[in-house]
Amino acid sequence: MSPRNSLLKMLKDGRGAVALETPFVLTFLFFSLLFPLADMTIAGFRFIAAYQAMRDFGQYVQYHTPPDIPNWTSWKSSLPSAINGYTISGVRVICGDANNDCSAANTASPKYYDYATTVTVSPMVLGPVFCGGGNSSCSFTLNYSERFQ
Repeated sequence: MSPRNSLLKMLKDGRGAVALETPFVLTFLFFSLLFPLADMTIAGFRFIAAYQAMRDFGQYVQYHTPPDIPNWTSWKSSLPSAINGYTISGVRVICGDANNDCSAANTASPKYYDYATTVTVSPMVLGPVFCGGGNSSCSFTLNYSERFQ
């Protein structure tokens, strides 16, 4: 019996149909369910790690408060610039109830410290959803603010 006839006979009696459909079903499952789920998981872990780095930096700030509040720029330069691989930027000490930096002119008591970090994700499948357009990677800025104890 020729290979063509055996294939036609197999298709006719239905045996082996699953073997022919399996690659298509698995491809659909991988590209529609598993890869997007992996994108979401990787992005989630990166956001959690960045948030934890900001919390770690916040603890550091809690225990290393500025000695001279009106002149806190020297204290700011002594802070670590990166925690757990995430760069900490835009450190501010906010005095009073308004959103104003502490300075010689603003003598209110220090209330908050504020800073940010950037998270970069590189989704495999969900690039248009995460990054907008066909970008292969995109960055998000996370802000963090906490009250002085």
